[in-house]
Amino acid sequence: MIFMRKKVHNMNRFLGCLMMATVSMSAFSQGGTNSPYSQFGLGELSPRGVSMNKGMNGLGIALHSGNQVNMLNPASYAYVDSLTMLFDMGLSASLTHFEENGSKKNARTGVFDYAVGSFRLLKNVGASFGILPMTDIGYEYASSVNLDGETVTKMTSSYKGSGGLHKLFVGAGVQPIKGLAVGFNAGYLWGSLDRGVTLAGSSAVNTLMKTYRAEVSSYFLDFGLQYDFNINKTDQLTLGLTYSLGHNLGADAKCDVVNQNATVSKKDTTQLIISDALEIPHTFGVGLAYKHGNTLTVGIDGELQRWGNISFPSESNGVYRLKSGLLKDSYRLALGTEWVPKYNSRRLIDRVRYRLGAGYMTPYYKIGNIDGPKQYSISAGFGIPIQNQINARSYVNISAQWVHQGVDGLLKENTFRINLGITFNERWFAKWKVE
Repeated sequence: MIFMRKKVHNMNRFLGCLMMATVSMSAFSQGGTNSPYSQFGLGELSPRGVSMNKGMNGLGIALHSGNQVNMLNPASYAYVDSLTMLFDMGLSASLTHFEENGSKKNARTGVFDYAVGSFRLLKNVGASFGILPMTDIGYEYASSVNLDGETVTKMTSSYKGSGGLHKLFVGAGVQPIKGLAVGFNAGYLWGSLDRGVTLAGSSAVNTLMKTYRAEVSSYFLDFGLQYDFNINKTDQLTLGLTYSLGHNLGADAKCDVVNQNATVSKKDTTQLIISDALEIPHTFGVGLAYKHGNTLTVGIDGELQRWGNISFPSESNGVYRLKSGLLKDSYRLALGTEWVPKYNSRRLIDRVRYRLGAGYMTPYYKIGNIDGPKQYSISAGFGIPIQNQINARSYVNISAQWVHQGVDGLLKENTFRINLGITFNERWFAKWKVE
């Protein structure tokens, strides 16, 4: 009997996955929102995490697993299985119901969501890479008012915006001592923020157009820590801490003001510029998770984003400047749980992962002198094992989320979102045994 052992490092597959994630950057040109509220600040904050996190409403600061990628705390990369190459891709589709002053409307969106991967570098050291959205802008609407109480002459304001910010990252996590893990994410932050408003009278003779644009090309840094407290052989508590560096993005904010008279075919254009106008906030997160064996996980996350001390571009009467008081600190709370009936069962139905979550988030911007919409959300989902002759460790993750946000007297939104993700979990680094 002859035994041959060979350690397989399938770099071709790894490079293929990295290329797939990079090529997928073009897919982020399609926005994931159609909310008029995305015209404020840097846009609407994108849903957090991968499909596993979304099934628990964005829970993840204190979670770690050898078979799931969790970018919400980079310390979790230290726990990736030594024989595993993980790759996770996700899509989302949403239906939003808008209601304001008796008017109702529905709108749909669909978007490629993210692509991330993770693998073991060294003993107790894991790495991750990927691409994901940070903010989204996408809206188009109009409103009309009568001038001086007249019913014939009207002024119509048309609003339109698109764009958003995206992240391309690499990260690593390490366990310096048993039970303690630390990690980081670092990467490229880029995108464009485009907004415009057109004011036109019913005569269509004079038109005023204002366009606001900023191109972002910067960096970001995230740090994380996780510490495990073993209660007994089957029960464990994990404390998670995260911090994201706030800094100036070095992006200029540009405002073009165009006055056009159709009668004399005259157009006057003025460009206003604010240098180094945009910032991202310092962000602090804390999470606590309880785990019972491989069957039950329950957790809670809290997060603070320090937008309140950031000034934001504002234009009024031909003056474009940075103004304080337009943004405010934002708080987020998430609760979630995951349950697996029988983790080691041979029956597929026993290894399905059932997930539930709920969340609450305060706005990070103001609308005039009032706060923006608070956000309430619930989610449910499950992970279905992909089982065949060579792979019983990959999962299809499906979740549904309902999100409500609105301000009294202003627009109210109810969004129903479906998330679909596929986690490929393959033994790329296993020792092959030939008999």
